[in-house]
Formats: sequence, C-alpha cells, structure tokens
Amino acid sequence: MTAPATDRFAAPRPTPKPGVLDIAAYVGGKSKVEGIAHPVKLSSNENILGCSEMARAAYRDAADRLHLYPDGKATALRAAVAAHFRLEPERLTFGDGSDEIFALLNQVYLEPGDNIVQGEHGFAAYAIGARACQGEVRFAKEPGQRIDIDEVVKCVDERTRLVFIANPANPTGTWLTGEEVRALHAALPPSVVLVLDGAYAEFCTDPRFEDGLDLARNAENVIVTRTFSKLHGLAALRVGWGYGPSGIIDPIELIRPPFNTSIPAQDAAIAALADEDFQKRSVALVEQWRPWLTQQLGGLGLEVTPSAANFVLVNFPDVPGKTAREAEAFLASKGYLVRAVANYGLPDAIRISIGLEAQNRAVVDLIAAFVGR
Repeated sequence: MTAPATDRFAAPRPTPKPGVLDIAAYVGGKSKVEGIAHPVKLSSNENILGCSEMARAAYRDAADRLHLYPDGKATALRAAVAAHFRLEPERLTFGDGSDEIFALLNQVYLEPGDNIVQGEHGFAAYAIGARACQGEVRFAKEPGQRIDIDEVVKCVDERTRLVFIANPANPTGTWLTGEEVRALHAALPPSVVLVLDGAYAEFCTDPRFEDGLDLARNAENVIVTRTFSKLHGLAALRVGWGYGPSGIIDPIELIRPPFNTSIPAQDAAIAALADEDFQKRSVALVEQWRPWLTQQLGGLGLEVTPSAANFVLVNFPDVPGKTAREAEAFLASKGYLVRAVANYGLPDAIRISIGLEAQNRAVVDLIAAFVGR
C-alpha cells in the first residue's frame, strides 16, 4: 500500500497516490515461445487475415507527413465514421484504442470512493482505469459465464458512476440481446453511465443483437465504444471511437490528449472503413470456423462457451495432466499460442482466436492429442 497523503510530503522519495501500486498490470496474450521462431499467434483475437490492402496503402502514403502533428479533432475520420454508421459527427470522440476512452471515462466521472460495476470476467482495462482514479471496482457475478442483469443491478448503489458491459464479452464471447441491454439500461439510475464496449460487435450477426447506437442516440447516460483493432485488423495503430450524448462526449473532449490518434492511424482507419469486401471476408471466416471449432472441441468432451466473437473459450477439467494451464503450455510447445484466462477468474479455461483453416485444424488435432494422452 502507498503512504497516506500526510506521509507522502515527508517521504524520502516521490510516492504514488494510494492504490496505484496495488493495481494488477494488464497482461496481453503471448506472442513468443522459447525455441520456436515463428509460432502461430491465436492469443490476442487479432484478425488472422491481417488488414485491408487499402488501409495498408493509406498507411504507406502517410509516410511523407510524419513531421506534422495530426488533426486533433480527427475531422476526416470523424466524417467517415459518422457517414458509415449514420451518426452525428459532433457526438463522436476518438481514442488511442477504445482502452483510452475507458480511462477517460473513469477520469471524468470517478472521485475517490466512487465505484464502477463490471462483470466478474470483464475486460481488465475497465478496472485498471477505475483504480487509477481511486475508485472501487465491483464485480457482478456471471452465471454461465454470461452477464446477468439482476446481478449487475445488485452491485449498483449511490456511489456507482459507470457500468461497463462488453457486448459480445471478452474473454467469454457471450452476449446480450438488444432487449436485455435495454432492460439493463432501464434498471439503472439516470446518473449512472452505461458503457457498451462493442469491440467485437461486428462478429455477432444474430438478429436479436443490437449494437447500442440507437440507445446511445436517445439516452443521456449511454456511450458506445468501438475499435479498429479487431474486424479491421489495425491493432498496431490503436484507433477507437465512442458515440454518445454531448453530456458525456464533451467532458471527455476537455481532457482527451490533443493528438492521441496519429496521421497514419487516421488515414488507415478511413481506408479500412471503406473496404467493405475485407470486412465481409473477415466476418465470413469467423462465421465459418467458430461453429466448427465449437463442434470439434465439444466432440473431444470439452465444454466450449457459446461465442459471438472472433474467438472461443474452451473449458478444461480441473484434473492433473488435463488442466487449462497444461493445455496452454502443451500448445505453446507445439508452436501454437493461445490465451490462459485465469486472471479473468477463469482458471479452467483457455481462449483461442479464430485462425485460418490449417491453423484451426491443427489446434483441434493438438488438443485431441492433449486430452487423449
């Protein structure tokens, strides 16, 4: 624990404010394994097809402007997103990935002692941002690894300022229908901001799913966030955006770093948004191989959580020699990197991003060898 404020003045060296050193740092998916030069990375839910050739060309063309500051308002990108999704451009904000928008929301709304609510298996960035603001994090139980509206509402009190819901969720892949999201919103006090994280929204094609943009258009306490990292394959460039009422967007804009999205990132994002063929191929690949992986791994006697994202969550028995941790290590030894999710309260599961056909088939064969050994 860090020292109280009265002691920090007299400390022999600078001391972080209370709570900062207690934060568990974010741990990303593994990208390398000792002894294997080029492992297959299925640990971070990246687009296995890469990115649009149009986006790649736009990124290269931006090289001649690297000496310039970017447009701090992302005017061209703002117009492109607004036109594509039929949104009001003045109600958009852009971030260094959607992660930055989560952090900014925490900064705008949290004072010490306030709290946020998220699912017990929710994305780690929500909690990191809240704790950095000396806020409390409340974890709503997720029966069946799925957000439960009643459990979320149970956690809300007079000090709750933000409720974070990823839809579809990471790392489970489970999702809420539009009807369920509206019911959750109706159950929240109007002073609480409902944050709908749509990082994987494009991969959920069930007709009952709603992206939340209409809700954010008509409600004073809803913001929807999206990212160019997943469907569009621009994870390295870090571009996210949020849409909501002016009462939420305007305060974010007051504290947002002025040049938080770069010229190459803005240009590549505009081009990626225009390449609908690449988007369709990316979704089609996931729609083809996600059910196949679910069926094949289920056939090995493993429980696969129903997913609407570009990954599957595979649950292993808590039996020595058959555990999720051992499965992850076995796959890594064969050159396939997947994601252990014990830090998300799921010690008996691994998350596997959807790969190309040969990679998906290889993963199933390797897991079959693992469970049968």
